[in-house]
Amino acid sequence: MVSPPDGRLSTGVSGLDDVLFGGLIPSRSYMVSGDPGTGKTIIGLHFLTAGEGSALYVNLEEPAEEIARNAAAVGLDTEDVTFLDLSPGAEVFVDRQEYDVFTPDDVEGSSLRSAIVEAVRDVEPTRMFIDPMSELQHLAPDTYQLRQQVSSLLRFLREQGVTLLFTTQSTSDVPDDDLQYLSDGTLELTQGDEGRRLRVTKFRGSQTQGGAHSVRITGEGMTVYPVLIPDDHVVDFPDETISTGIPELNQLLGGGLTRGTVTIINGPSGVGKTTLGAQVMKEAAGRGERSVIYMFEETTRTFVTRCTAVDIPVDTMVDRGTLRVEEVQPLTQSPAEFASMVRADVEERGARVVLVDGIDGYRLSVRSEDDDSLHREVGALCRYLRSRGVTTLLVDSSETVTGEFRATHGGVSYIADNILFLRYLEVHGELRKAIGVLKKRTSDYERTLREFRITEYGLSVGAPLRSLRGILGGMPEVVEETDGWKERV
Repeated sequence: MVSPPDGRLSTGVSGLDDVLFGGLIPSRSYMVSGDPGTGKTIIGLHFLTAGEGSALYVNLEEPAEEIARNAAAVGLDTEDVTFLDLSPGAEVFVDRQEYDVFTPDDVEGSSLRSAIVEAVRDVEPTRMFIDPMSELQHLAPDTYQLRQQVSSLLRFLREQGVTLLFTTQSTSDVPDDDLQYLSDGTLELTQGDEGRRLRVTKFRGSQTQGGAHSVRITGEGMTVYPVLIPDDHVVDFPDETISTGIPELNQLLGGGLTRGTVTIINGPSGVGKTTLGAQVMKEAAGRGERSVIYMFEETTRTFVTRCTAVDIPVDTMVDRGTLRVEEVQPLTQSPAEFASMVRADVEERGARVVLVDGIDGYRLSVRSEDDDSLHREVGALCRYLRSRGVTTLLVDSSETVTGEFRATHGGVSYIADNILFLRYLEVHGELRKAIGVLKKRTSDYERTLREFRITEYGLSVGAPLRSLRGILGGMPEVVEETDGWKERV
């Protein structure tokens, strides 16, 4: 989490200060809204335990002991937090008092206001959390009185130098519009099929990062994963061509891959797409560059075994720190969480080549049947990687082994600067493989198709297959037995 700049208070929530461009403005009040279970109280606990100075928790529903236990369950220590416990006790129900929540004196409001004022003057907090402020709505006889009371409270806290967070529980009968109007900022938490989300719908005195940011709550507390904004991460990098490590493939590509471009490697299952990507990372390791591969569809053990068998020493690359292999569980990570992982590898660990294996697995993390969502998320990630000068490889699977040729699956071809395709072909009853380049934006490239082979000595790309036609259909015809094709058959 980035340290807040001078004049800001950290929320204590990893990633949230980045969304707020540095944190909260001191001596102001901020509302946290959302349905039960979305994490409102956890934000308040993070805030109270985030920095120096005294902290005051005004709890109007749950007893302090229960709050402390819940805080410990997410790794937050409330030992230095002072509680003003105004939650209803069991005697309220047992004694059958006239008011369900507060005593008559409390309902009149004077005891509640006096208790808060006395606690603030006694504790002198720099951080304060009221949970939930919406309880005051039940005490006010009308909207006018509510605004007067809350406005007076917020003004008093500002004069005392207190920065306030408070929660609300909006219902159709008792909306929180008035509280939102009076606050200096509003954080809105939601939870649905796409996971937990946070939006900043209001923030006086500063810009914030827009969008629905992903939220995760674990045993270590809450983390916010900001929406990736590619234009915020542009750096200068050299305009150069990098080798794939296979001379014939470099010829196909008009010299090699241009740094800072996105390449889609397309082909059916088992044709060698991931292995080809590993070859590019092997060559990068030879130049002393770091790479990372995100495995959405394969285990690390299987990947290492396969690559080692074809003279791509992935285990050695990992040991030397030139390669990091990360297994990704797509249904447990949102696109923003994955983007945060990628950013850490690029900005903190210096990755220069990124391989995403594959697009179908990444689609599951988007959690949407809508291709537009996939295009938006993949597009933002690829624009970010381009802006950092990272050479990106995307593995894309085609559905058919032979037959109708499709450049990419899922309509993501527009994202790519380069498209490499691998195809199976049947020649004289034997299954072979071919490789070709369909697209390259940065330079000219060879329009021929070449044989592609995976052997125990590594990958090889043969001479152009000029003796065959109909290769893209999967069952080519031999038109003339040249280029040594007959001898290989």
